[in-house]
Amino acid sequence: MVVPILLALAVLSAFSTLPTLSAQTRATGRVLNGDSVPLAGIRVVLHRVGQDTQGPIDSTRSDRDGRFRFSFHADTAAFYLVSGRYAGIEYFSNPVATNPHRPDSAVTVVVYDTSSTAPVVMEARHLVVTRPGENGDRGVLDLVILKNTGRRTRIASDSLHPSWSIPLPSGTIGLDVGESDISAGAVARRGDSLLISAAISPGEKQLTLQYEIPAGTESIRLAIRNPGVTINVLAEEPGTRVAGPGLALADSQVIQGRSFRRWTGRVSATGVVRIAVPRRPTTPRWVLYALVGGLGLGLAAAAWRLLTRKPAAQPRPTDSLVSAIAELDARYLGRQEEVGEEEWQSYQMRRAQLKAELEASLAGGGWSP
Repeated sequence: MVVPILLALAVLSAFSTLPTLSAQTRATGRVLNGDSVPLAGIRVVLHRVGQDTQGPIDSTRSDRDGRFRFSFHADTAAFYLVSGRYAGIEYFSNPVATNPHRPDSAVTVVVYDTSSTAPVVMEARHLVVTRPGENGDRGVLDLVILKNTGRRTRIASDSLHPSWSIPLPSGTIGLDVGESDISAGAVARRGDSLLISAAISPGEKQLTLQYEIPAGTESIRLAIRNPGVTINVLAEEPGTRVAGPGLALADSQVIQGRSFRRWTGRVSATGVVRIAVPRRPTTPRWVLYALVGGLGLGLAAAAWRLLTRKPAAQPRPTDSLVSAIAELDARYLGRQEEVGEEEWQSYQMRRAQLKAELEASLAGGGWSP
């Protein structure tokens, strides 16, 4: 009896890991064109979208009134969409309600005719510029809102041209596409332009982009083609300056514990938005020469005193004090504005302490007659 019991437990365990299916759900709706006219004979597909698997689970054709119907057992761990293909482009409905006691009878798939001249404009653009990383590069997060204001889907005029393009800031490099309404595979960078090969249906589309300002670049320039676009620029690094037609400094914002200054406005005319980032301070050459020279003299003086002074009970670490002072100066000299007041004061106090110890060490050794 042990084996059958174990087998039964294994079967129950396997079934317990399966998704929970509700009672049979019904969904009905219509296929309409951009003018709300029903379309017959459109192939309509029901899609399941889950964490592990996704894909079509059923299909049908719209009738002469544009209507379609599906019956299915809904998985509570997934959601469902209906799509219709028209003029070579797939259009999707909003998620289907799956309550078996309240069937979704208002699923709508809206399809559109296509045109290579359908009007597309940029509604808004939000750029977030971070402070430099260890290698000196600054990251830029760019949220772009496009809008097709017409009643036709924008497509490319031919296979050699994109359906739409927008400028990227000159002086930036790289491109990563985040969660967007347009597939990452349909977006590419060519120089300072972002090319979109996907069809752009009527309504708003959101693009999330990431790229970098390479180390050593002191400013980037973003061309504005259409007046009326809303621009927001958030900069984390103090000293960043932003200028452009219609932009003004606004309030600061805190994002995930990090503070950003913000410039915002509706750009009144075509032009350029310029973002100037602080130049990373470098130690002047004369300071380096002074540090090296001072370090050499200090080491020479320390060596002379060690050779000429009378033996002492404990050797004094003169050379280490000189090295410590030189290291502090190399790290902080000329960077008062960058490191902050508290850190700068700490540097000055530590340097004074080391200098006093060095003077005491040199004085305590004495000079041999």
